[in-house]
Amino acid sequence: MTVLITGGAGYIGSHTCVELLNAGYEIVVVDNFSNSYPEALRRVKEITGKNFHEYPIDLLDQEGLESIFLKHKISSVIHFAGLKAVGESVSEPLWYYRNNVIGTIILCEVMKKNDVKNLVFSSSATVYGKPDTVPIPEDSLLKTTNPYGRTKYMIEEILRDVYVADPEWSIARLRYFNPIGAHISGKIGEAPQGTPNNLLPYISQVAVGKLNELKVFGNDYETQDGTGVRDYIHVVDLSIGHVKALEKVESERGVHTYNLGTGRGYSVLEMIEAFEKASGQEISYIVSKRRPGDIPVCFADTRKAFEELGWRAERGINEMCEDAWRWQWRNPEGYHSIEADHQTSLEKESTKFFVAPQQEKVLK
Repeated sequence: MTVLITGGAGYIGSHTCVELLNAGYEIVVVDNFSNSYPEALRRVKEITGKNFHEYPIDLLDQEGLESIFLKHKISSVIHFAGLKAVGESVSEPLWYYRNNVIGTIILCEVMKKNDVKNLVFSSSATVYGKPDTVPIPEDSLLKTTNPYGRTKYMIEEILRDVYVADPEWSIARLRYFNPIGAHISGKIGEAPQGTPNNLLPYISQVAVGKLNELKVFGNDYETQDGTGVRDYIHVVDLSIGHVKALEKVESERGVHTYNLGTGRGYSVLEMIEAFEKASGQEISYIVSKRRPGDIPVCFADTRKAFEELGWRAERGINEMCEDAWRWQWRNPEGYHSIEADHQTSLEKESTKFFVAPQQEKVLK
């Protein structure tokens, strides 16, 4: 049996492909490459030594999607595909509702037609909006504050209704917190198109010299150092969580909802300090006023995922930053980097002993 991965060339999708292949699954990837790169899938094959089929198909192309189910015996689907920038969703809400919500409806219709009823859905902690308590449990009131978050909330509700109508479905809704880091090989990582929207890729681009400085939005929150606190999770831990969720939906009917985070928060200044230590680079930053809608503290209650999936995040903040830096240093232009297509002398050695040039000076 084969697992279909929508959006499998993306940041989280590509890392999950690696973990699924390493776990012995066969996969098929669908991605329209609107915010991802075919090179990522080539590198997944390189990392794992395994091959798989990939198709440049948009989920709104129902005929094209149906053709994949005819070609392959799909048993389950992991659904990553979707637009994901909060600010862009505010300026282009119809695009987000059409792509994210209608695309998911088409996917479910094709799954139903082909009697495939196991689904792991990539949701988001944005469905919680401004939480009443932290850590945030899965049964918290959902009150998202932007169109992107509302598409995730709507899809969660649609999937619940799908199950109520047909209890043969088995669905896991995974609410991510803040994925960062990269594969230890340095071959795949986060490669945002344009200026990064998230903290860690922005910091790493400052460290590598692509951006001049980081803007810290607010230092007057009621936190340990005045800056916002978030739950950052290593993308590999997150990907392993998908494998565990897939095992769950393959063995038990129902709608299952899980937070995927570490269960603790780090402030913006703590993240800067950790990345400076990992990279050996000074991160220049300025403090600006708060952004509307930002909240002081947000981190996950992860007990349910541990109790029901046997999963918890294992990698700490230092490892997250070291892996993110390794990816950024080796691939300063992301998947466009010419240098990244050539093996360096460091890449010939075990990644266990990798150090960036700045760190070599310290070790000598």
